[in-house]
Amino acid sequence: MAKVGRAGMADHDTAWVGEGLLEQFSRMSTAPDEDWKGTEESSSPLNADSGGVGLLYLSDEVLLCILEFLDPVSVLRLGSTCSALFRVCSCGSLWVRHFQDSFGVVLPNGTARSTVLAKTAFRLVFMWRTLFRNIHCNRSLQEKLFAEVPFPPRVYWSQWLVLEECVPLPSALVLCSDVEKLWGIPRELFREKLEDKSEECETLKFEWRELYKLALSHHGSAAMVFQHVLTQHQDSDHSELESMYHQYMQCRFQWLFTYWLFRQPAPFNRQLRAIFLQWRKHSKKKVAMWGETLCDVRYLASLHPITTDYWRGHLARGDENVGIHTVENYFSMCKSLVAWILGRDWGKLKRRKVYEDTLEGVYMLLKREMQETLVEHERFWQAAKVQMNRVCELEETATNYVNWKMIETLPYYKLYLVSGSAIYLEHVKGFLRRKRMVHNWIFLEENAWLRQLLPDELYTLLEYDTKISQDTLHGGSLCAQLSRLIWLYLHSGQQLYLETVKSMVLQCAHAHLSYLTASTLSQSVFEPPVA
Repeated sequence: MAKVGRAGMADHDTAWVGEGLLEQFSRMSTAPDEDWKGTEESSSPLNADSGGVGLLYLSDEVLLCILEFLDPVSVLRLGSTCSALFRVCSCGSLWVRHFQDSFGVVLPNGTARSTVLAKTAFRLVFMWRTLFRNIHCNRSLQEKLFAEVPFPPRVYWSQWLVLEECVPLPSALVLCSDVEKLWGIPRELFREKLEDKSEECETLKFEWRELYKLALSHHGSAAMVFQHVLTQHQDSDHSELESMYHQYMQCRFQWLFTYWLFRQPAPFNRQLRAIFLQWRKHSKKKVAMWGETLCDVRYLASLHPITTDYWRGHLARGDENVGIHTVENYFSMCKSLVAWILGRDWGKLKRRKVYEDTLEGVYMLLKREMQETLVEHERFWQAAKVQMNRVCELEETATNYVNWKMIETLPYYKLYLVSGSAIYLEHVKGFLRRKRMVHNWIFLEENAWLRQLLPDELYTLLEYDTKISQDTLHGGSLCAQLSRLIWLYLHSGQQLYLETVKSMVLQCAHAHLSYLTASTLSQSVFEPPVA
């Protein structure tokens, strides 16, 4: 379980795994949470002096020491197990610490000014900040905030915007009474603005950053600004915020992926599309809708393993922001890889195969790392260079494209890509050596008669440049039987299978010879005598 970052909300990109757990933050009880008093005796089972063992028999003091090492999700999970642990996990001091770690603000605790409980405060601010930091891809929140431009949004949303220094809204025409109420700023602090107005009007034009600085100057600290906003919200109905948060949690990966894929600046958008589809089998009909309303984004995400993982929430412990940065770095690496490959004097098939196998190797090598944390461009490119060298080594081993396509089905092929172990490369070389031995045997001078008698479909299976696909291994035909025997020999190297292959080839040749002899005799018997 990843711990919440301690560098404030600006760095709050640490993943809290499990969509269900994240959603529980919006469902945490808003009922009064009793702040625990260390000197107060409790009659709960936690303090039962029964001499048992386990969490429920530890004192409140010991439990609180343990809980201090847990992140918010772990505290929430523990508190959901029973009412006794819920009481301790609702301790105000715990949530004050988590509030400071997550948002960089110290809330007053246990004072007359602390009118909002720490757990409730954490719950509300967590939901708001999660929505606000991803406003660029959240159409619902954009509609709420931009609905009244050039005036501020509704009071409920304006109260939350008081917390933000950087608000992506134009200058707002705000009533002086709203400035006093929502931001808590007295008229004396903006009296100059009032005097500069030529006409008597209660509406002034403010930049959002200007309002934040005035509020910070008046309240004295960011903590007091938070306290002011939370006090204003103590009687508010937060059902709309909770509903939008639930919607975001359900759609966050799709929203961020769609925004990243289609909302790049014009030149970068064309480059991204080209790299995204480079040497990828895709439906031209579906790709033709790129960026349009009816575009099948799920289909586009399925074209790459990494985008499929992101769509399912499997990257960066389920953190949508860290995950999309990993995806962005991956395709930046793809761009560099394409440029490198196109600069080589290779044929079209080799370029495509090197690209596909390199990407597959990079994905297999870094999959576990991508699931845990952010992977930078340099890390991707370093892995790609290693994989390219291994792919080129395999291509030289195969000697031709047909064999290259055949050995890619071997387990040793992928194991070599991931590990680079010479042992797996030797297994691949042994496979090809055995294929060469079969080829050399059929082309011995003494076997020239076999080559003449064997049917074409059997003869080609014995050639070195013939690909034996797994599809041809099934069935009862002679071709399928011979393919299975050759496949078993190529994989195992056991001489018994090679001898069986030779025996079957000889039987087929003799059978074909007998058939030809019988046909010739029948023709000579029924042929009328020449006069």
